[in-house]
Amino acid sequence: MKKTAVLLYPQFSEYELSVALSILMQGKKPIVTVGLNHHHKIQGESGLTCLADRQLSDINIEEIDSLLLPGCIDIGTLVDEQELLYFIQTLDSQGAVIASISSSPYLLAKAGVLKNKYYTVGLPLEGMKQLGVFDLSYYSDELIVQDGRIITARGRGFIQFGLAFGKALQLDFDEQWYK
Repeated sequence: MKKTAVLLYPQFSEYELSVALSILMQGKKPIVTVGLNHHHKIQGESGLTCLADRQLSDINIEEIDSLLLPGCIDIGTLVDEQELLYFIQTLDSQGAVIASISSSPYLLAKAGVLKNKYYTVGLPLEGMKQLGVFDLSYYSDELIVQDGRIITARGRGFIQFGLAFGKALQLDFDEQWYK
């Protein structure tokens, strides 16, 4: 069975991943945590320290069929991570299910994945305009937006986000756990 890549980067939002990770576990979907550099500890926004399973450059893209992206306090710190943007583009071109929450849809927009796709993002409208990568004609202020295999959500929609991700992956899980 192919795996879900779970991206971890400095100041990632732990709670935004909680329900999605629980559903992946219930559905027996294997995951691999991926860091920009797995030799360093990655600290989330609430202080949880993690060590990624693999470094981005060590991932065999053929083993991955889905991607889970948390938001983080300052997504701008990832703006120049070309290897990360290429990874996202490659998974998109291979038809992966991509779930992105809070500020992380910025990475999808920067990678071109949101082109002609409806989306939401946990950034203020003025900030979106300043970043210059979002097509605002496709923006929705809904809590969660799914356009084909691309799922985006605002941070406070983490429960619905996790449920949508599990359903998109056709996993067997008990939705009642999260109500």
